Order: sequence, then structure tokens, then C-alpha cells
Amino acid sequence: MEDKLDQLNDNLPEISVSELSNQVKFTVETAFGRVRVRGEISRPKKAASGHLYLTLKDDRSVIDGVCWRGNAQRLTVQPEEGMDVICTGKITTYPMQSKYQMVIEKIELAGEGALLKLLEERRKKLADEGLFDRDKKQSLPKFPKIIGVVTSPTGSVIRDIIHRIEDRFPLRVIIWPVLVQGNKAAEQIASGIEGFEKLKEIDPSLGPDVLIVARGGGSLEDLWPFNEENVVRAVFNSTIPLISAIGHETDTTLIDFVADVRAPTPTAAAELAVPVRSDFLSRVIENERRLLSSINRSLNDFKLKLEGFSRGLGDPDRIIEERAQRFDYSERRLFPQIKIFLEGKEHLVDQVASRLPAPELQIEKKISHLNIQKERLQNFSHRKFEIIKTEYDNISNKFHVKYISQKLEKYHSDLDRLVDRKEKALVSLLENFTVQLTNIDRLLEASSFQRTLDRGFVLVRDENDIPVFESSHLHNDQLIKLSFQDGSSNARIIKEVAEKRQRKQQSGTQQESLF
Repeated sequence: MEDKLDQLNDNLPEISVSELSNQVKFTVETAFGRVRVRGEISRPKKAASGHLYLTLKDDRSVIDGVCWRGNAQRLTVQPEEGMDVICTGKITTYPMQSKYQMVIEKIELAGEGALLKLLEERRKKLADEGLFDRDKKQSLPKFPKIIGVVTSPTGSVIRDIIHRIEDRFPLRVIIWPVLVQGNKAAEQIASGIEGFEKLKEIDPSLGPDVLIVARGGGSLEDLWPFNEENVVRAVFNSTIPLISAIGHETDTTLIDFVADVRAPTPTAAAELAVPVRSDFLSRVIENERRLLSSINRSLNDFKLKLEGFSRGLGDPDRIIEERAQRFDYSERRLFPQIKIFLEGKEHLVDQVASRLPAPELQIEKKISHLNIQKERLQNFSHRKFEIIKTEYDNISNKFHVKYISQKLEKYHSDLDRLVDRKEKALVSLLENFTVQLTNIDRLLEASSFQRTLDRGFVLVRDENDIPVFESSHLHNDQLIKLSFQDGSSNARIIKEVAEKRQRKQQSGTQQESLF
């Protein structure tokens, strides 16, 4: 029997390794065709060429998988470590390493539970990094000038947002068109948010003050681009306050946690972004009405207070008239008192002037005194010199000539200092006498009757050229002489007529009005 088997083996045709590998490859691909395999992704890796390599495994087996670049760009789910997925493709072999693998054409998550699990794990990861902290959220501006919207340019979402903004507070709206579903949606949404950020940095007047990221409702798979990590980080890094409005009120995505404000619907996002213009107008009108009412009440209160003050103060015209009348009485009483005061001062100056000696006698007296002091100083100098000379003669025989000359020089220096001191004292005395004489001359000048005449007064003398100080010393028809500033004039006294006229003027002054 063994001989027959050996004979049969010897009759088998020989084939190469490549031929065997091709036959195995053909057999496997023909037997399986297209398959859908469920498993857990392990070691996903994207090559520089764009091809995607990964491993599918379960609790007992492992199979390698490859997704060529064209299919990898169209994947709706980006494979991650530990993700439970269903891969659709073909089974083939890899002759270079003598193993089989799966050529993947499509990857989808294995049910909604897997999506929710992945969503929860990603949420925890981002929360641990602090992306969802409340203290990092910004406040929305009350009066924005430009609104930026990142959404699809077609559909009802953008129309609802623009319509609501126009109804509430019309302003400029900038739309950044993006895909909101599919494998490229996440990248475009993140680029739109970053694009608005760059626009704000280039020119703050052109950039929006508020961003709205919006999309209509859909399934968890449809809303998945708003759960991608690059979109969440773009929202977190935005310095522009951002409102998320994804799906309906029951739909929740990761950007709802990181956004500054979450709106239940796109329409509600527009309401949160802008105030109601009509409400502000009504408030302004109401504030204006209340302000005018308050001003009128204040003016009425001030008017009542002013009327009360005016009643308490009295009539201003009457008060002024009383003050004017009192001023007239005071003026009429003041002038005689001034005249009496000046006459008394003039009399006092005359008395002081009569007691003062003549300036010429004072000057002559001082000059004679100075001459006596000068003569005494000269005599003293001569006597001192004679004494020094006599002493010099007496001691000239006893001491050496050099000592005598030194002594003599000392005496001469003492004499010079003494003479210098006397001369300085004499000069100081003369200066003091000069100042005193100047002050006396000014006093005499100010006290002279000529200065009194310069101030408008008149000097009255009788026919004997004697000054008259009282009116009782004058009699009727007496000839008097009046001395003025610029000359003299004669006058005659009519005393009786003057007294009658004075009484008449006094009686007339009391009857006429003060005003």
C-alpha cells in the first residue's frame, strides 16, 4: 500500500510557490466573495500612502484588514482602538507573507450601543482635560453687530436663523457653508470655526461677535461629526462666544458641553444671539415718559418751595427802598461828622506845628554839634600824637631804634583805626540826622495848611487877617478873606439871610421823596 502511495506522489506535477499562492488566493476569494465581519478594532494605523491598516479580533481569533486609500477617504467612521465595528469587504490572501486578510470597503459601528459607549468614553476624556469647565465659558454680548453661522447653506436651518434675526434685531449675518453630515463634515466644521477666528484677528470690525453652529435633527450617526474631537477642540479654542444648536431639544452632542451657550433649536439660538428690538424701543419710550414725569414733579416741587421762600422773604422792592432810605439818612449824618473830624485833626496839626522848632534852627544846631564833635576829634588826635611823640622821645635813649620803630608803627596803626572808627561813627550820625530831618520835613509838609487847601478846604480870615474857626465869631456884613488852593478872594457875610435859607432847605428836605 505504501508503495502505491509513493508511486502516486511521484506522479504529482511540480508547481512553484507563486503558482500555489495564486491558486490559494483564487480559491479563497471564490469561496467567500463579499462578507460582513464584526469584531473589535486593534492597532489601527494610517500609512503615508493613505492606506489604512488594522486588526479585527474577538475573544478567540484575529484577522488582519486593509482599507485602500480611496475607500479610507469615504469612511463615515474613523477607526479607533477598541471600537466594536462591522466591516464589509472581501477575503483575500497576501502571498508575500503567506497569510489571509480582509480588504475593507466599509466600516460601521456595531449598533447604537457602541456609538453611545464611544461617545461616553470621549466625553469623559475631554471632561478630564477641563474642556467642559463652566469657568472657561464666555458671556454673550448684549448688542452684537455681526453674527457668524457655521451650517449648511441649504436647508431650513439657515432660513430659520436669518428669519428670526430679521424679526427680532436686524443685523449683518455671515454664513460659513459646511457639510453637516458625512466623513468630511467634521473637518469642514472645525475649519469654519477657525476661519471666523482668523477673520476676527485680521480685522475686528469684519469678524463676528457671536458664532452659531447649527444643524437640524437626525440620528446619532447623522450628528456624529459634532462629536468628533477636532470639532470639540475648535469650539473650546474659539475666543468668539459660541452657541451650539444641534438637532432637536432631546439631541445632545459633545459641542453642547463645550459651547458657551446651548440652544435647544437653531431658532432658539437666533433668539439667544440677539435681543428684541421692539422691547428695547418700548423700554426707551417708557423710560422717557417716566423721566419727563419725574422732571415735571421736581419742577412743581421747586416751584412750591420758591413760592414759600418768596412769601417768607417779603417784597424785594420794598426791602431795597427801605435800605436806600436808611442809606440816605446815614449819608446825611455822616458828612457833618466827617467835617468835624477833619477840623479837629487840622487844629491838632496846627498845635503840633506851632510847638515844633523851625527846620532851619534844627539843621543849624545839628551842624554846630557836628562841628564841635569834629573839632574835639581833631584835638584828641593831636593830643594823642603829642603823647606818643613825647613817649617816643623819652624812651628813645633807653631802647633800641628797631624796637622804638615797631612801637611807633603800632601806635600809628592804633591811631588810624581810632580815626577810622570816629569817621564811620560821624558818617552814621550824619545819616541818622539826615533821615530825621527828612521825616520832619515830610511831616511839616503834610501838616501845612497848603496841603489842606489842596484837598478842597478853604481858609477863612477876618479883616485883620486872623483865621476864623467858628461861625459865631462872624457877624452880618463882615468882610472876610477866603484862601483857596490857587489864590484868595474877598467875601461879605450875610448871616440872617443864610440862616433863613438853611431852615427853608431843611424843611424842604424833610417833605420831598427820597427816591
